[in-house]
Amino acid sequence: MPMDSTTAAEIAVWSATLAVGFCAGVLSALLGVGGAVVTTPAVRVLGATPIEAVGSTVPAILPGAISGSIRYAREGLVDWSLALGLGCSGAVFALGGALVSSLVDGRVLMVLTAALMLWSGLSVLRGRDRRRAEVVAVAERDVRSAATPGVGVGADPEVLCDDRPERRSAWLVGLVGAGSGFVAGLLGVGGGIIMVPAMAGPLRIPMKKAVASSLVAVAIFSVPALGAHVALGHVNWAFALPLMLGVVPGAQVGARLTIGASELALRRLFGALIIVLALVYGGSELAALLG
Repeated sequence: MPMDSTTAAEIAVWSATLAVGFCAGVLSALLGVGGAVVTTPAVRVLGATPIEAVGSTVPAILPGAISGSIRYAREGLVDWSLALGLGCSGAVFALGGALVSSLVDGRVLMVLTAALMLWSGLSVLRGRDRRRAEVVAVAERDVRSAATPGVGVGADPEVLCDDRPERRSAWLVGLVGAGSGFVAGLLGVGGGIIMVPAMAGPLRIPMKKAVASSLVAVAIFSVPALGAHVALGHVNWAFALPLMLGVVPGAQVGARLTIGASELALRRLFGALIIVLALVYGGSELAALLG
C-alpha cells in the first residue's frame, strides 16, 4: 500500500530531526555546550513554533551531556569541584529562567539566542588572541633574561597557557554558574555557551578542561529546566524524542574528537562555528520578527 504524503512528510521530519540530534551531540561534547545552539534553529526550520523550539530541545540536553561527561571523566579532564560549583549555583536559576520564558515572545527569545551565540563565539576568538599575545611576550622576556632556557617565541602559546594559574574565587564561579543557568532555562540552551568562554577567559581554565567541566554543569542545569518546560507545555515530543535518540552517539563522537584536538584548534572551531550559526540564524529570526 503506497504511503500517503502526510506520513512521508512526518517520516522525513523525524529523520531530519534525528540527524540534527546526532550533530548536536557531536557539538555538545566537542564544544561543551548543550547542543541547543544547533537544535533550536533546526527544529524551527522543521516546523516547530518559537516556544516549542525553546522547550523541545531541552530533553536532549541531559542524555547528551551525560554521555559526553562520562567519556571526559575517563580521560581525567573533568574538574569536578569547578563543574559541581557551576552546576549547583546555576540549577535554581535555570528553573527561574524556564519560568520567565513563558512570559516573553518566543521570537524575541530566538533573537536573544542568536545574539548570545555571536557574543560567545567572538569572546572565545578574542580570548585566544589575547592569550597568545600574553604568552609570546612572557616567552620573549624570559629568553632575554635567560630565565627559561629553551623557551622561545616558537613555543606553542596554547600549551604554555595551560600552566597559567587558574582563578577559582567562589563568587566568580557562582556568578558564572548563576548567569549560565538562567540563560539555559530562559533560552532552552545548555548554558555552556556562556560557561566555556568564561572559563577559558576570566577563570583561565585550559580549553579542554573547560569543555569537559562545562558539560557536567550543563547536565545539572538541564534537570530543573526540563521539568519546568514540560510542565509549561513547551515540549513537542515529536521533535524531542528523535533529538534524544540522536544526541547520545553524537556526544561520543564529539568527545573523541575533543580529546585528540589541540587547544588552539578547539578555540578556532568553537568561535568560528558559533559565529556563523549566529549570523545565519539570527538574521532570519530578526527579519521574521521585524516583518
